[in-house]
Amino acid sequence: MEHPSNLFGYEVVASLGEGAGSRIYVVTAPDSGQLYALKHVVRKAEKDIRFQEQLENEFDVARRFTHPALRKAFEMRDNRTLLRKPTESVLLMELFDGTPLEGYQPKDPVEILDIMIRVAEALASLHSLGFVHCDLKPNNILLNQAGQVKVIDFGQACMTDSVKVRIQGTPDYMAPEQVKCLPVTSRTDVYSFGATLYALLSGKPIPTLYTVHKQGSNSLLSHEMIPTPHQIEPSVPENLSNLVMECVYPSPNKRPGDMADIARRLEIIRHVILRQAGVVRLDEQAIAEEAAWDAAS
Repeated sequence: MEHPSNLFGYEVVASLGEGAGSRIYVVTAPDSGQLYALKHVVRKAEKDIRFQEQLENEFDVARRFTHPALRKAFEMRDNRTLLRKPTESVLLMELFDGTPLEGYQPKDPVEILDIMIRVAEALASLHSLGFVHCDLKPNNILLNQAGQVKVIDFGQACMTDSVKVRIQGTPDYMAPEQVKCLPVTSRTDVYSFGATLYALLSGKPIPTLYTVHKQGSNSLLSHEMIPTPHQIEPSVPENLSNLVMECVYPSPNKRPGDMADIARRLEIIRHVILRQAGVVRLDEQAIAEEAAWDAAS
């Protein structure tokens, strides 16, 4: 793919790909020579203003990050007309050499848990800042060869309890309250997290009326009608399958509300799987947590 040699003073080294209304490049900073990712948006028509708004939104959210699994943004620059309308914009971001989970199908539940525990911890950090991602999906989770994880693309992120004026999100991973333009909360990300984990474990997205019959006003099939990951793939542990189905309840109030707690529960499941395989022993705290969880189930 051809690319410009220079953008806003940054030397363009290579093209990383395209997103919604944007292109992403590897660039070097003129002062330090350090490598970054640079997202570039050009306003070609009036409707393209939404892509620049998403870029501005991503900068406002991602410049606050300190968690290593959330991709941080450092700087935003733009060119504007005499009437101050932006014509093109760039967002300077952390460079991460990873590939999206979209199309990635690990067979080992422990491998999936290793990835999604890190995602859950990253979302817990995002929620602690008062923001909701609103578009978590496999394509927005990067994995590198060292097993490190990075959650990306915060163009649709917003503050907790925000109400969006139009439907935004990806149908296979979008919570019912997003389809109905109701307030979004951390539980909105819990649904998307559960839908992502469902797809990784079962090899197929969770069926919804929005995707199956295009009936957006009633986005989910009856919860009881949805096959569980364990029913689709019997090798998926039932306790993991049950947690996934908790996360994708149509009613937000029935879903777990704390991503940090979900991460802990996934850690316990991981330990149990490894213990049963004879790989590790659970420590006393993990045994106590497992017993408490089993008693509450």
